[in-house]
Amino acid sequence: MGRLLAVELARQGHRVDIYDAGSPAAENSAATVAAAMLAPLAESAITEPGVVRMGHHGLTRWPELLGALAQPVFFQQAGTLIVWHRQDAAEAQRFTRQLESNQRTVPELPALKTLDSHALAQAEPSLAHRFAQGLYLPGEGQLDNRQLLAALVVEMERLAVRTHWHTPQSPEAFTTGAPGQPDWVLDCRGLGAKAKWSALRGVRGEVARIHAPDVTLQRPTRLVHPRYPMYIAPKQDHVFVIGATEIESDDRSPASVRSTLELLSAAYAVHPGFAEGRILELATQCRPTLPDNLPAIRLTRPGVLEINGLYRHGFMIAPAMMEVTLEVLNTGQSALSERFDLRVELEPTAPAPTGASAPAFA
Repeated sequence: MGRLLAVELARQGHRVDIYDAGSPAAENSAATVAAAMLAPLAESAITEPGVVRMGHHGLTRWPELLGALAQPVFFQQAGTLIVWHRQDAAEAQRFTRQLESNQRTVPELPALKTLDSHALAQAEPSLAHRFAQGLYLPGEGQLDNRQLLAALVVEMERLAVRTHWHTPQSPEAFTTGAPGQPDWVLDCRGLGAKAKWSALRGVRGEVARIHAPDVTLQRPTRLVHPRYPMYIAPKQDHVFVIGATEIESDDRSPASVRSTLELLSAAYAVHPGFAEGRILELATQCRPTLPDNLPAIRLTRPGVLEINGLYRHGFMIAPAMMEVTLEVLNTGQSALSERFDLRVELEPTAPAPTGASAPAFA
């Protein structure tokens, strides 16, 4: 969020500083570990309609945002495939009914399609004869999160954003509106803001990155399972991001043996070619999450705006969150936030922006 906002505000003519506790590689951020899937209907099973609408909005905006960057970023919009083994058919039926209900709630989403074995083999030839049926969610997509983070650094340099790497900072260090001080401070620190936003908690996730030349998948694939539903996001050059775990903990220690076994066993059950793959990385991180698992924006004092709680939907909803934030900065309110059922707390009253400067914190 910090990098997206810094780039957009610089394009609008603001002078922008960005302070980051880490490096340009963002090696300690949840954004680096994420799979960066853009799957509003698939995610509707575990979130609210407002987040789903934000995700649908993002599917339109991401191609435009990426197209404006000088450095290319892998982006794919080939839908999501959902499969299950025969013993999990009852769980799959429940999941299908839930998605159908959610689709009626957010009718702008493309209709899901049920696939028999023949249609499944056509959609994903490498899974032919392994699954008897599946679901196809058209229009959903993914991007390469690490390429995006790098491209935003290039864009910030091009737009003369002043970057302060390895420089943790807090809003209290600034007196907004005073001479020589910024007009706005945007706090996008995720769990780094926990001392100031005490309701934040970490939700641990564990992700494997696998190089598997023997596996070809055309699109993100999800496996329905009652205990560990799993996703496989195929990136470029036969690299796959495999994840699923969601643990109520802010523990950032290395991945557990149990989680690793479950992830890799499930991946092998989807495609046996993973057996000869190479583990590039086993990564853990904690998603910044508020008590209701929904994002929020709040003004804590004049000129200080906090954007947080993106949970597991960061890339999916980032364009919507960015545009709501820009509306608040430009007008003092946001009509988009009502469309997205997004909690925006604007007391005390926000000052009108002068365009002098706008630091963003990541």
